Amino acid sequence: MTGLTRAAALDGRPVDIGVGQIDIGNVASEMTEKMIEGVPQADGSIRTEPRMELSAVTDTFLAMARLPLSANVLFMTVMATKMPFVGRG
Repeated sequence: MTGLTRAAALDGRPVDIGVGQIDIGNVASEMTEKMIEGVPQADGSIRTEPRMELSAVTDTFLAMARLPLSANVLFMTVMATKMPFVGRG
């Protein structure tokens, strides 16, 4: 995805198209309910994982979308503040 984002951002420059990538952490939803009780970690342990509200993601998207054509955010990561690792560490 990173390579595709970079290529699309470069290809879009001549026609004022900005392209950005948002990497999203654990959003509080039905799909992440099990994270409250604990889920397997890379080291084999079972631990709870912090989650964030969906509004953090939508606010990030809107901030990127509202930028003028002269500015662009190429990459951004939005994750729960207390995540122990960025990605899977």
